[in-house]
Amino acid sequence: MNRLLPLIAALWLAAPAAAEQTVVVELFTSQGCSSCPPADRILGELAKRDDVIALALHVDYWDYLGWKDEFADPTHTQRQRAYSRAAGQRTIYTPQMVIGGVDHVIGSKPMKISDLVRKHAAKTAPVKVAATRQGDTIKIEALGKGRAALVQVVTYTPEATVKIRRGENAGQTFTYHNIVRNIEVLGKWDGKGAYRANARVPKGVPAVILVQARDGGVILGAARLR
Repeated sequence: MNRLLPLIAALWLAAPAAAEQTVVVELFTSQGCSSCPPADRILGELAKRDDVIALALHVDYWDYLGWKDEFADPTHTQRQRAYSRAAGQRTIYTPQMVIGGVDHVIGSKPMKISDLVRKHAAKTAPVKVAATRQGDTIKIEALGKGRAALVQVVTYTPEATVKIRRGENAGQTFTYHNIVRNIEVLGKWDGKGAYRANARVPKGVPAVILVQARDGGVILGAARLR
């Protein structure tokens, strides 16, 4: 683990001075996966950055190893499988990071992750997304260039610490960051003109708005409300 720390620090320091867009990084992970803790720590560092929206999606397919991940959701597994199909891949694994909805990388490879984040940050987002909160209502507006998309609202828990009592990580305590609790498809959009909608999210619950292409995994635009 000690050898990983300088690389994680490099990942944090690699943030560009001025990014064209906020980069969405999704980590597919599991509390029952012995290979996942380094990737969980990397995601924790990414979660500190303003130019990155880091999300942890806990999957359920390792629960049989002896520890049921309390954050796991079968819809997260379905989302990972959808990314795999879109990329023409046949298998899924943990820890896996999906960057910008299109680039797949082993989640414990900090320098590769850093390179991909910088690549995506240098691009101009195809869709500009704005979100404001008024009590329990989030007002959303998106401006695009004509590509059909899904508008999704993601809610998450910023941090939680869990003691693992069984399975491959038995006896260890880990802190997880930006744990996805719900993904709701707010609507479909043809990408023409402006999209406007309201979403109900309890006050104080952080949320991310994702505009994602309907014909593939690419994320066209995103906004975050902490």
